[in-house]
Amino acid sequence: MGISVEFNPDLALRVFGTRGRMDNECLPEKLEKGRSYEFMKSGQRNYWLEGEVPLLETKGRQRLSRPLASIVICEYTHQLFKGKPTTFGFYEVVEVFDPKDPTIQFESYARVGVDGDERR
Repeated sequence: MGISVEFNPDLALRVFGTRGRMDNECLPEKLEKGRSYEFMKSGQRNYWLEGEVPLLETKGRQRLSRPLASIVICEYTHQLFKGKPTTFGFYEVVEVFDPKDPTIQFESYARVGVDGDERR
């Protein structure tokens, strides 16, 4: 038996108001630049803390949207929730993307057109 840990290059949350999901498992109704939000993900997950990562919508089964926003994950912790390992944290929205704009915002985990930490 081993310890299951997942490394995530992005934060993927359910659509706002998804039935059977808590609020912090879902995207906010409206993403606002400069605002911080809570998140919760099942399992022990590790996220990059030293720069921007994409915020995505998940439909489950690894079906993900294009990036909705660029965020910085400010902190996260692992706790048992209802007897299962769970990751809780906070992220801040750096920029919200127009879903109709076809511009590529990220290549893998790297923000396109942004140098280092200048946006943090």
